[in-house]
Amino acid sequence: MPRFWREKQGRYNLVGNRCTNCGTYYFPKRDICPKCHRKSVGKMEPFRFKGTGKVVSWTIVHDPHPDYKDMRPYIMAIIELDEGPKLTAQIVDCALDEIHTGMRVRDTFRKLTEDGKDGVIFYGYKFRPVKE
Repeated sequence: MPRFWREKQGRYNLVGNRCTNCGTYYFPKRDICPKCHRKSVGKMEPFRFKGTGKVVSWTIVHDPHPDYKDMRPYIMAIIELDEGPKLTAQIVDCALDEIHTGMRVRDTFRKLTEDGKDGVIFYGYKFRPVKE
C-alpha cells in the first residue's frame, strides 16, 4: 500500500500518539517511545492533536518541484504543536511579509496535490495564521 494511504489518519485528522509511561506526544505516530523505550510497561495510545501551535522556523519557496509551480511563491514552516511535536507544513492564507517566528497557527484541511489532471486528488493538513 502506498505510504500516503498508510498515513491517511495522521494526514486527515492530525493523529499521532502518546506514551502512557512518560507522557510524551509524537507525530507521526511511533510504535515504541524513543524517550523511555518502554515496550511492556508503557503503551503508545492514539492521540488527536488540537491542531494549534507556533511557527519555529520558516522559508519562502520560490523554485518548487514542478507539481507545486502554480502555488509559488509559498511558505513552508516548522510548526511546534502546543502538545510538543514539531512538523513541517505549508502556511496558507498569509502574506509573505506577515510570516514570523512565534506566529500562532491552526491546522486547516486543504488540497495537497493531484496525480495528473484526471488523477486522484490528495488532501491533508496545512496551517494558517490565527487572527488575534
